[in-house]
Amino acid sequence: MLQGAVAGAAGTTALNLLTYLDMTLRGRPASSTPEQTVERISSAVGLEVPGDEDTRTNRVQGLGAAMGLATGVLVGAALGAVDEASHGTLHRLPVGLLGTGVATAALVGANGPMAALGISDPRTWTASDWASDLVPHLGYGLVTAFTYAGLAD
Repeated sequence: MLQGAVAGAAGTTALNLLTYLDMTLRGRPASSTPEQTVERISSAVGLEVPGDEDTRTNRVQGLGAAMGLATGVLVGAALGAVDEASHGTLHRLPVGLLGTGVATAALVGANGPMAALGISDPRTWTASDWASDLVPHLGYGLVTAFTYAGLAD
């Protein structure tokens, strides 16, 4: 599991890099969906993020980013746990196949809660929206798989 978490952290770094490059190349803003997710979850559980307007906004942004990092590390840890339970079957798969599976798990882990909370509906996304989400997640999956395969040997 630890090797999976480390691989997930490496993959998360790749996802962030690809996202920031996309923002730079296309001049697009950062997504506000992580902050919206924090707002919906805190409201649903009855916890208010404290602080004056500016401080609270900064905390919500920080929590949104931290949730993304945690998702990446946890998906990697899950990879390690499933691989261990399957006696090393996963790390013997071709990296491209494993990476695609990991990318899919990360997409579901990141977008599932937002869809369930009514923040985003992937069924309504444009091709550009999909590219902005798929490319970084595919990078995440491939880097996570490559790193995990290297650590697991």
